Amino acid sequence: MTYNKLLAASALAIVAGTSAASADTWRYAFEEAMDEVQGKFAQKFKEEIEANSDHQVQLFPFGTLGESSDIMEQAQSGILQFVDQSPGFTGALIPEAQVFFVPYLLPQDEGELVSFFKNSKAINELFPPLYAEQGLELLTMFPEGEVMMTTTGPVKGPEDLNEVKFRVMTNPLLVESYKSFGATPTPLPWGEVYGALQTGIIQGQENPAFFIESTKMYEVTDHITRLGHNNFTTAVMANLDFYDGLEEDDQNLIDDAIDVAFDYITAYQDGLTEKSLEKIKEAKTSITITTLTEEERAPFMATAQDVEAEFLDIGGDQAQEILDQMKADLNAAAGAEG
Repeated sequence: MTYNKLLAASALAIVAGTSAASADTWRYAFEEAMDEVQGKFAQKFKEEIEANSDHQVQLFPFGTLGESSDIMEQAQSGILQFVDQSPGFTGALIPEAQVFFVPYLLPQDEGELVSFFKNSKAINELFPPLYAEQGLELLTMFPEGEVMMTTTGPVKGPEDLNEVKFRVMTNPLLVESYKSFGATPTPLPWGEVYGALQTGIIQGQENPAFFIESTKMYEVTDHITRLGHNNFTTAVMANLDFYDGLEEDDQNLIDDAIDVAFDYITAYQDGLTEKSLEKIKEAKTSITITTLTEEERAPFMATAQDVEAEFLDIGGDQAQEILDQMKADLNAAAGAEG
């Protein structure tokens, strides 16, 4: 081999070695199964990362690495590079994130909802520093669908929830919200909910329709009630040290993949609620699905002001600023769609 050829071969080996060394495997955990909304988002993110780089993304659906508290600890410690978790759980770390549990704050109109999540100054500017204080880079928040109650008995008004033990996430404001609704809020890890409903330890829980269908919550309850009180929100985060330590190209790669996944998941959810309810009715013909009238919703809506006041009391130093900005963002989204 000539000197020049040897030099070229050495250079090629160095380049190849550098390329191999810079290709990493990133670990991403979420709170749902692969075929549920968070799983679909994660798969689209993985697809975009792997199509546009040499990096690989390893996905960990619910249960593979423990409960929600476990994967959050792993993300904060750097064992995981990415985590998808509802503010329902991060509210303990970031009190301001509990704002998403003020009832009747988020719109029911899908177009307004997507516009809000995409363009919200509260989400894109005010929340990231709060997440950064907990060692997390907030990449996006997105809606997962209208929250519905599943209960063993019918619900037409707050009096029907009297003495009903209702499973909630470990979130102080969600607890307060269900107290205001008349129920007895009962925090439980998700893995215990089906069994607790089956044995009568609790008599109700809330989730979007797709999740009620896929987790078969309808098997251990008889009524699904649509109050129109909320839309399930989730947040995708990266470990802050990991993200800050990346080259700008890789940060842009991640940000672009998040944007593509956001657009994909909001489109994916079009019609998903009704399809899921149809599947539930097919699987259990005796299930009763009730959409409350405006008159029936009125006493539930009347609780919003008290829950909002509680948020301002327990929602952290920036609670008022966050709430005010969210309301401004929601008005802007309504105007854009109107």
